[in-house]
Parts: sequence; structure tokens; C-alpha cells
Amino acid sequence: MNQKYLLYMYLLKARTFIALLIVIGFFSVMVPNFLTPSNLLIMTQHVAITGLLAIGMTLVILTGGIDLSVGAVAGICGMVAGALLTSGIPIWGGNILFLNVPEVILVVALFGIVVGLINGTVITRLGVAPFICTLGMMYIARGAALLFNNGGTYANLVGEPALNNTGFAFLGSGTLLGIYIPIWLMVAFLLLGLYITRKTPLGRYIYASGGNESAARLAGVPIVKVKIFVYAFSGLCAGLVGLVVASQLQTAHPMTGNMFEMDAIGATVLGGTALAGGRGRVSGSIIGAFVIVFLADGMVMMGVSDFWQMVIKGLVIVTAVVIDQFQQRLQSKVVLMRRHEKKQAAAPLSEVTHG
Repeated sequence: MNQKYLLYMYLLKARTFIALLIVIGFFSVMVPNFLTPSNLLIMTQHVAITGLLAIGMTLVILTGGIDLSVGAVAGICGMVAGALLTSGIPIWGGNILFLNVPEVILVVALFGIVVGLINGTVITRLGVAPFICTLGMMYIARGAALLFNNGGTYANLVGEPALNNTGFAFLGSGTLLGIYIPIWLMVAFLLLGLYITRKTPLGRYIYASGGNESAARLAGVPIVKVKIFVYAFSGLCAGLVGLVVASQLQTAHPMTGNMFEMDAIGATVLGGTALAGGRGRVSGSIIGAFVIVFLADGMVMMGVSDFWQMVIKGLVIVTAVVIDQFQQRLQSKVVLMRRHEKKQAAAPLSEVTHG
């Protein structure tokens, strides 16, 4: 086989990592303090938000779906957390129940899962296209977040010692062994995503559902359950992101998460996950998240306007899709070349046998 094609294949498979090295190299030259340990730690904290969403998005896209609602779900989950911390839950007799921070986190995480379950159920049971369903959920969640407090925010989410609901800031800004908690969350979900996709039957079902749904269904893959799971998992990731952002800002804003879904999809595509489904890796999506966030933070540090940032990020995402399509064509060509070589290698043996 032509070694040139193999070299091209290896370079294309490593394209996300190469892009990250180029981004780091460029901004380390253009921005003097870009590679300082403190700045890298802060940027990695930013990566955690996109990375968490990208992990859930990867599982969804692997099944051939899409989830446009994750940003809005993050926003409404932040508002739910703000309401629980500041207003509590009205109960009988005019009393109000206030939850402690772990309970708030659990309730909000379950809320995100429920939203994901609704997406998955509507898509699988009612036959609504994932794009349409999650687009509708995006509007529903964003509108509900605005209705929550009449378009206002829940500020000062520090809690009150008398109500035993202090410590919310630790989730977004606290550290463990010198590493921010959101980074630990991203690592934990990365390991969980790797375990699911590589070590469990569910992971094989996810890839099979996106690779060839009809064949997977005939092979006994529970397509409906698989798709409901991945959307619920994506909802969980979005809920945690809403909690992290509200914790970092100490404020819950109804417009939190605006355009987060685009960064998550961009990171997933950059990481090598095919939009058609059936091919991709969670680890690649995390590297893609590093590219997206380091690029954005580097442009901010250089003073690039927000408008140009949007243009450049859009170009990067489109370029990633074009390269992915080129990789698929090249891979098909390599497969055909290998088949041809095998036939040529088998031809002399066939001639001797028949002779």
C-alpha cells in the first residue's frame, strides 16, 4: 500500500491534537502570559463547562441524534438551583422547606435528567426528529427560565447559616488538591463516558444505533432504551453545567448557557465524532473542547472583538467537518486498496491450485 495514504490517515486521525498544539503555540507567542500555570488552570476550568456538555453531546451524536437544548437546559437548571437556595419549596401550612447544598445539587441533576428523558421519549416514541424535538425543548426551557422569576435573576446565592444551605460556591470555585472542582467533574464524567463506550454492552449498542440503526434493531439492540439513555445523560451533563455556572457567578441568570450548545457540538465535531453517528470518541471531544476554549480565551486575551471570535469559531467548525469528510473518502480509498492488494496476493496461489 502507498505509504503516503497511511501517513495522511495518521495525520487526519490526530488532527484535533495537532490543532490544539497549533493554538497553544500561536497564542504562547502572541500572548506573553498565555502558558503561565495560573492562566492554564483558569482556562481549563472554562474547558470543564464545554467539556461536560461535549461528553453528553458525543453520546447523543454517536446514535445519530443531536441535542440543541443543552444550553437552555443549563440555564433553567441554574434558575431551579437559585429558586431552591433563595426561596425554598412552599409546603403545607404556609411553611417553606429549604434544602441543603447537596440536596439542591441532587434535585437539579434529576431535573436535568427528566428533561433529557422527555427529549428521548418524544424522539423515540412519537417519532419526532431529534433536531426538531431538541430545538423545541430549547425554546421551552429558555422561556420557562425567563418565567421563573419574571425574567429576573436570583442573586447572592451564598445561602444562610440558619437555613443550613451555605457552601454553594464550592461547586464552581472550590479546589481539591489545587484543582478546581469543575475540572474534577469533567475528569470524572470523561472516565464514565470512556467506561460506557468502551467497556459495556451499552457502549456497543450506542455505536451500533448510529452506525446502522436498521441492522442494530434486527440484531436485537434496544434502540429506544439506548436513545432515551443518551438524551437523559446529556440532560444530566447540562444540569451540572447550569449548577457550576450559577455557583461560579453566585447568581442564576435565565440566559445562562446561551450558545453553549454550539460550543459543545463544535467540540464534538472537532474531536472526530461523525454527525451521521456511529463513529467518534469521548476523549476526542474533550480535546476538541480544549481547542474551542483555548482559541476563545486566547482571542479574548489578544483583544479580538466578539464578532470576529464568532466568525473564527464558525470557520474552525466548518473546516473540521470538511476535513472529516475528506478523511472518510480517504479511508474508503484505503480500504479499497487493501482489498485489491489481498486479491493480488491471493491470485498466484489460486493459479497454482487450479494448475
